[in-house]
This record gives sequence, structure tokens and C-alpha cells, in this order.
Amino acid sequence: MDHAAVLALYDRDMREGARPDGPGARIERTGPVVRQVADAQGWNGVLWSALDEGSADRAIGEQIAYFTGLGREFEWKLYGHDRPVDLGPRLAAAGFRADPEETLLIGEVARLDLDAGPPEGIRFVRATDPAGIDLVVDVHEKAFGADGTRLRHRLLARLAADPGTVVAVVALAGDEPVSAARMELVPGTRFAGLWGGGTVEAWRGRGIYRALVAHRARVAAAHGYRYLQVDASVLSRPILERLGFHAVSTTTPYLYGS
Repeated sequence: MDHAAVLALYDRDMREGARPDGPGARIERTGPVVRQVADAQGWNGVLWSALDEGSADRAIGEQIAYFTGLGREFEWKLYGHDRPVDLGPRLAAAGFRADPEETLLIGEVARLDLDAGPPEGIRFVRATDPAGIDLVVDVHEKAFGADGTRLRHRLLARLAADPGTVVAVVALAGDEPVSAARMELVPGTRFAGLWGGGTVEAWRGRGIYRALVAHRARVAAAHGYRYLQVDASVLSRPILERLGFHAVSTTTPYLYGS
């Protein structure tokens, strides 16, 4: 895979040319910045920027003023190849706080190892209604120790407005939800995004996560997507690389607000 060419395509399709990620959200292009604006339960933030040393601080100040004027917390999604090279420290100096860095991995669907299936005793179920989404959120809260209220709101809204753009899957051991993940299918692009893959601690190390990746990749292939994209943690990166994903950059969420 030509890393530089695929990264440039990703930037063009998924960042500079971004689509809203749910009903009620909108994409705004203001000068050298592309941002998404949503309600308080949705994702608000900066997706792409084309800045330099002379324009960065002003653009940062403008985004702070804009989102705080709306009463929104927001995220500046910073990639390792963004410019200027000191954009991260500039964001921190302006009052942003950084979450842990992740690795942007991209895999060409046709070249991935998709043979992995669920381990014995585990079955995968598509979450297509509120009861199924409750199972996804239950796993999310147990696996990540995070409140799932916003996730529930966003998934239910997507399923109601445009169900063909999101695939949510739950792994069940009997009737117990033990792992879950979702995939976002972005119309008009060559990329599908893998998100939220998490397994309840007692069930980790059994190959469920790997099988969920392969399962979603097969769905993406059936829908004609060429690439899969993941923001990978240090735990998931080795698994994904063994499946055929390539590291092309890093990504760090810079958060502003309470």
C-alpha cells in the first residue's frame, strides 16, 4: 500500500470533504478550518485544518469563541502530520487538554485476513433496534468504564434516520453481551470506519475482538468499500496489524470545555 497516497486520499475524503456523522449535525467550512457542529449529545469539533505558524493561533482562538458561543464542548482532532508541527502545544497553551494518542491505521479490504470467526460459544448479532443498542452501550460502559448516554443517543438517531450508514454488532455468550463494536459506512467515499471495539475484561484474550474486525470488514467489502480506517489504541494496534492494517499517522483528541 502506498501510505502517502492513501493518507492524502483519507484527508481529502474523510476530513477536508467530511460528511455530517448523524442527523442534525452539519459540516461548516470557515477559511482554513473544517468543523462539525451538532447538538449537545453529538460530536462537535474540528476535523481538518490547513494552518501555518502565522495563522494557527488566530484560528484556534476563533474556534474557541465559536463553540463556546454555542455553549458546546468540542474536540480538535489533531493528526500527527498536521501543520504547523507545534499545533499540539499551541492547542494546549490555549486551554485544550489532550487525551492519549492513538494510531491511524488503514487497511485495504481486499488484502486483509478475514478468515477469523467467533470463538466457540460466541455468536454475533446485529443491533438494529433500541434493545440491541442497549446491549452495545452496556458493553461500552463495562469495557471502557465510560458513560454511554451520548453513544446511545447517537446510535439511535443514526438508526432512525439513516440505518444503512451504521453497523453495530454485539457478541453474545448465551444471552450475555461480552463484546461489541460498530462500523460507519460513509457514502460517496472509499472508506469505512471501525469504532468502539471493546470486550468485557473477563472475556478478553479469546479472539473476539479480532473476529469482530473480520466480521465488519466482510460487511464493508460486501458494500463495495475499498479501505477500512481505525483509530487504534496500543492494545488493538498489534491485532489489527496482524490482520493487514498499516500505520499511516497518529491522532490525538484535544478537548476544550468541562
